[in-house]
Amino acid sequence: MKGAWLRVREWTGEFWFLPAIMTVMALLLAWAGIQAEERYGIPERLTWVYSGGESGARSLLSAVASSAIGVAGTVFSITIAALSYAAGSMGPRLLDNFTRDRGNQTVLGTFIATFAFTLFSLRSVQGGEDNPFVPHYNITVAMLLALACVAALVYFLAHVTRGINMTAVVNLLRDDLRRTLEQATRDHTEADRPAAPPEPFWTSGEVLRSPDSGYLQLLDTQALTAAAQRDGVALRMLVRPGDYVFPNTPIAVGVPRLPDGVLPALALGPRRVAGQDLEFTVRQLAEVAARALSPGVNDPVTAIDVIDRFGDALCRLHGRRWTSGVVYRDHQLRLVYPVTTYGGLLDSMFHMIRQYGSASPAVILRLLDVLSVVADGEQDEGRQWELRRHAELTMEDARRDTKNSRDLEEVEARYRSLQERWSSGEGTSESPSPVEPRRITS
Repeated sequence: MKGAWLRVREWTGEFWFLPAIMTVMALLLAWAGIQAEERYGIPERLTWVYSGGESGARSLLSAVASSAIGVAGTVFSITIAALSYAAGSMGPRLLDNFTRDRGNQTVLGTFIATFAFTLFSLRSVQGGEDNPFVPHYNITVAMLLALACVAALVYFLAHVTRGINMTAVVNLLRDDLRRTLEQATRDHTEADRPAAPPEPFWTSGEVLRSPDSGYLQLLDTQALTAAAQRDGVALRMLVRPGDYVFPNTPIAVGVPRLPDGVLPALALGPRRVAGQDLEFTVRQLAEVAARALSPGVNDPVTAIDVIDRFGDALCRLHGRRWTSGVVYRDHQLRLVYPVTTYGGLLDSMFHMIRQYGSASPAVILRLLDVLSVVADGEQDEGRQWELRRHAELTMEDARRDTKNSRDLEEVEARYRSLQERWSSGEGTSESPSPVEPRRITS
């Protein structure tokens, strides 16, 4: 069910979907206007309705139709060119955001719907003395649609200008990350998480191999749990959303056998999508920072903005924890599936930024500051250890790549302050907590 909903959501989010709906509605409106005028005529009290003749109607409708489609084609062509250029420094997410933005779709739909409406109305204009007909209602509506196109053009230019802004793109990705983290974590006040069985438990199980390939976009845990409970088996998934599934590779193990309905609960696609794939959302922000730190762009301010957004997301995790990925029903193990861990999340956030920004003292200092702020409010020892690990990795790269001795002294001072906080009892022990094993991602 979730897989079908994901496909429907992807389909309705396409750039053409809303303009197509608006165009169909415009054609129906044009037909209804012509039918209403042919059947009932124009009441005398409607003085605001267009009252010109056949020649003026043709000229007006032709002008509106040609202007609407001409302006739409020109403006959108120039905009796509500008977006393609801007996407070189922000990543492909910018173009995806443009095509899926409902405001942009509505503007395109307004122009195309106006063109379709006026063209349909134009074909009904008839001259001569035998059976003349002028669709006065439709011409009036066409004039209103022309004004709507002018307003849509002004809105579109302002909207796209804001959308190309780097801060707007970063904030958009931050909002996606917040929503995904909210779905992936639970409050600490919930019941203790069940433990998964040891590895030997699965050695005698039946293995399911993937018949197809692609990115795993959705894992319907409710359907998988129901299938395992129905057949009285335990099911372990070997892949998680965001993994690329290769053909004929193991994706699930069932003990003592595989339940029916495993493959329908999985959705494969040609690209990664936000939702269950937490690391995809993180990597999009990390990619913005990595591009900003490339020699061709050299924009450390944007990288610092991304680091701040990551700190915002990590601070929101205080008091929350990951789901265990272990599901019991009626005191029987039914499903085990892999989940993102805190360590894996930090790796996705900071590895690329640290590697590309190791020669930028401003980036290193801000990264240490954010790790310090996150550590101040974090009480979990395992998470504290992961934060300390990233601080040590950051410092090691800074010592190797920082050229200026004064800059290095400032970085060292910031790192010593962080170490003193940990050693004074606000930190943690020397080993990570076994509660949250770390899944390292490249």
